[in-house]
Amino acid sequence: MMKSIGINIIVVLVLILQSGALTVDSKRTKNQEPHITWAEKLNFPKGKKVIMLHADDIGMCEEANIAAINYLKQDKIQSAAIMMPCAYAPDMINWAKKNPKKDIGLHLTLTSEWKTHRWGPVSPMAEVPTLLDPDKKLWRDVPGVVTHASAAEVEKEIRAQIEKSIALGYRPDHIDTHMGTLYGHPDYIKAFFKVAEEYNIPANVIDVSDAAVLEEFRKMGYPITDEVVKLFANYKLPKLDYFTSVPNGSSYEEKLKNFKILIQSLKPGLTEIIFHPSVETENLKTITGSWQQRVWEAKMFSDPEVIKFLKAEGIVFTNWNEIMKRFKK
Repeated sequence: MMKSIGINIIVVLVLILQSGALTVDSKRTKNQEPHITWAEKLNFPKGKKVIMLHADDIGMCEEANIAAINYLKQDKIQSAAIMMPCAYAPDMINWAKKNPKKDIGLHLTLTSEWKTHRWGPVSPMAEVPTLLDPDKKLWRDVPGVVTHASAAEVEKEIRAQIEKSIALGYRPDHIDTHMGTLYGHPDYIKAFFKVAEEYNIPANVIDVSDAAVLEEFRKMGYPITDEVVKLFANYKLPKLDYFTSVPNGSSYEEKLKNFKILIQSLKPGLTEIIFHPSVETENLKTITGSWQQRVWEAKMFSDPEVIKFLKAEGIVFTNWNEIMKRFKK
């Protein structure tokens, strides 16, 4: 979904530029200190690529739950996140409660992007009217949210999603953002970080003190203003060194090839790699045009070829639970 996220955020960037809100200073300090990765700060082996394979969009449909559970049971992936507004979220919450050692978080959701398979907010609709499109569902894309949604109602809804999980008996291990929406506007970022710190639940925050990472994400269209850079710097919980997604492919073989290229291109540090696994059904095909990529992603991390490759690359795997344990030390 990284490609679609980038397109949405580019549109958002245009909106922010038009408002005059974005001022950037991308000049690098010539004599800046060598960058210390978060992997090193957390005492992972120096020079290693430390990776979380993270399943997104869990709870969206039964097919996503089945795929994620299959992986988690086999310890083939390290993390997953549930979309609380979706119909199959409670099923996945119940599984997480029965499997407390697994790393399960929330995929905080402010968009409802599919043509017919849609959802509204967790909050009462009357309390978050700016989050609703004309169909009384969440907006279909990030620009729709940024154009209409107030930061106060965004914060209310993400709190409601966390509180719903807690009310069902499960405190999430981490939080992140569906379609990158919470990184779509500086005021949303403030709310995201504020909520993460108040609940002491780590968010998928990237360390943009690395000038190369900052430049890359700005080029992708993320509205990382000077103000936002300060927000990142002041965030009090652990951060990622990098964040990316499993590449698409025109065939399963090409997808594996592209994934291997991605892994080999990564620098040492702590990286989260997201993907969207779902088992193949006729129902899945009615939900999303990306069903084939999702089906391939439901089998690739159990593929002996991929397992052998990752072992040969010397990858160190982790999850948010371990990260927080190391961080507290």
